[in-house]
Amino acid sequence: MDIILAILGFLFISLGIIGSFLPVLPGPPTGWVGLLLLHLTDAIPTNWNFLWTTLFIAILVTVLDYIIPILSTKKFGGTKKGVWGATLGLIVGLFFGPIGIIAGPFLGAFLGEYLGNPKQTKHAFKVAVGSFIGFLFSTGLKLIVGIVFCYYFFADLWAFKADFFS
Repeated sequence: MDIILAILGFLFISLGIIGSFLPVLPGPPTGWVGLLLLHLTDAIPTNWNFLWTTLFIAILVTVLDYIIPILSTKKFGGTKKGVWGATLGLIVGLFFGPIGIIAGPFLGAFLGEYLGNPKQTKHAFKVAVGSFIGFLFSTGLKLIVGIVFCYYFFADLWAFKADFFS
């Protein structure tokens, strides 16, 4: 049973890293399930403090994934129309897969700012770039968390390999 849990844990850890790039998969929570599955084996001692801490991090990063592009839109001079455009662009982009999720906030922020003031095309583009930078930052944050979860998965597996494979 431990081997099955470890294999499932590895699959979830892998999906967590893939979910950093594919917005359809919630990367950090999926990776956390991989850690949980490993800690539910008899060979690995269950460290509830570690699991609760990593769960909190997974939830925090998932929430930040939706907030960071909006904040970066504001940081680059976006008005409420640009922020609403980026938000609506993200929602609409969800229906168009990974490309829609990347392009949606960018186009939404651009259109929101442009429709608010059509004479300010450069400003609208700057705000859209800010939204895209926020998207890249949040994707990088999810990737870092996924890699750290993967590290802990294999570190625990290695530390208890004698108990695990006996």
